[in-house]
Amino acid sequence: MTEPLLRLSGIVKTFPGVRALDGVDLTVAPGEVHCLLGQNGAGKSTLIKVLSGAHQPDEGTIEWQGSEVRFVRPTAALNAGLATIYQELDLVDDLTVAENVFLGHEPRRLGFSSRGAARRRTRELLGRLGHAEIPAGREVGRLPAAGKQIVSMARALSHDARLIIMDEPSAVLAHDEVENLFRVIRDLTSAGVAVIYISHRLAEIREIGDRVTILKDGRTVAVDLPAKTTPTNEVVRLMTGRNVEYVFPQRAATTPGEPLLRVTDLGRQKEFSDVSFEVKAGEIVGLAGLVGAGRSEILETVYGARKAATGTVEMDGKPIRRGSVKAAVAAGMGLAPEERKSQALLLGEPVYRNVSLASLRRFSRFGFVRRGAERTEVGAVTRSLDLRPADPRRAMRTLSGGNQQKAVVSRWLLGRTRLLLLDEPTRGVDIGARAELYALIRSLADQGVGVLMVSSEVPEVLGLADRVLVVREGRVVHEAPASDLTEAQVLDLVMAGERVTTSR
Repeated sequence: MTEPLLRLSGIVKTFPGVRALDGVDLTVAPGEVHCLLGQNGAGKSTLIKVLSGAHQPDEGTIEWQGSEVRFVRPTAALNAGLATIYQELDLVDDLTVAENVFLGHEPRRLGFSSRGAARRRTRELLGRLGHAEIPAGREVGRLPAAGKQIVSMARALSHDARLIIMDEPSAVLAHDEVENLFRVIRDLTSAGVAVIYISHRLAEIREIGDRVTILKDGRTVAVDLPAKTTPTNEVVRLMTGRNVEYVFPQRAATTPGEPLLRVTDLGRQKEFSDVSFEVKAGEIVGLAGLVGAGRSEILETVYGARKAATGTVEMDGKPIRRGSVKAAVAAGMGLAPEERKSQALLLGEPVYRNVSLASLRRFSRFGFVRRGAERTEVGAVTRSLDLRPADPRRAMRTLSGGNQQKAVVSRWLLGRTRLLLLDEPTRGVDIGARAELYALIRSLADQGVGVLMVSSEVPEVLGLADRVLVVREGRVVHEAPASDLTEAQVLDLVMAGERVTTSR
């Protein structure tokens, strides 16, 4: 290998209560496609932010073109020639292609920004990428996903990038657009530009990659693996296993009751299709899959927060109106969303107000809320879940992540919910609180509540759910009792497996 363009040695990054990176090593050569693999939570996103200057490492060294550096802000990394294209493209839809490409470093003439120069240089960059057909003056919001990605690459090249980090670049692309992306990447690497390529799709890694580095639990567990010849089972073996202990309650010996929820041929354009499953009373069903596979979208569509294009959702055999949260709640559903702080909680309000939010009508009389009854019933529910501190007048923002999640669940228990939808129920929750939440979810199921949950952590899905649906690229590719699946099998299905015909 030639002299490394980038070398990371012993990178450590700690956040309160979490050691996100625990001694990461990575070496990238000029003109290579270096693939970075790891499960959700392995540390890939944190590593990207360290490389881009968004985070500062607590320990370790970064060598760039032979010299030790420290990127104190993202602009420092960009100016050095290291650009990042995030999965969620950070483009401004209302600006033109040229304005996005040179945003923050506009060409100037006599002290004034020159739109003509920006458009001319943008056309040159688009031509270099093989996409001269994209008009430099068109608003970015009018471009398809593939066009926006090309604009992001042009912006990286406008900074004379020597290394481009691509985070799940194919997630929003059709098959023919992925082939074009690969052509662009090959053109870049032939010109000496290095690419760090992050993807869960092993077929893509084999087609475009040169070498592979694998992260697990914030550590480098494999380096210099040949991308094209390393067997899938070896990659999966290296990615599986965790340092975190998962303490799951024992599954109930009783058989789940009658079907509570029935989903038939549910679909939304470009998100998921042909999704069918049931959740029985007292049963926990888990949706396993990668970020972007469509799991959360399925959950939100069942709840009515997204309107289905096809298919039906039934509770107790009765169809629920598409796109109606009100109808879903009236039928007995409740959702604990992934982003609880921004989507579920009023952080400045007291606990009791957050918990009673979905049940205020019950406590209202002649247009006024009966505060005494409200606090009494909220207190009973929160005590049953051991929400701490026990004072329902405490501001929600003062509670820990685990207790905030308990508050969201309390809201739906107060509303006598019979089907609980949980999206990443333990995200941002410490290990001790996880065990409490697991016990709570299992206890609710034992009481006859149906649970449909999404989690990015495969051990969590397998340990908590009774039955698992594996979701890959918007389709359910496998369904089985959780006890019949292993972590390696699930990862194989979501990363490289073919669609499996299931029977129920």
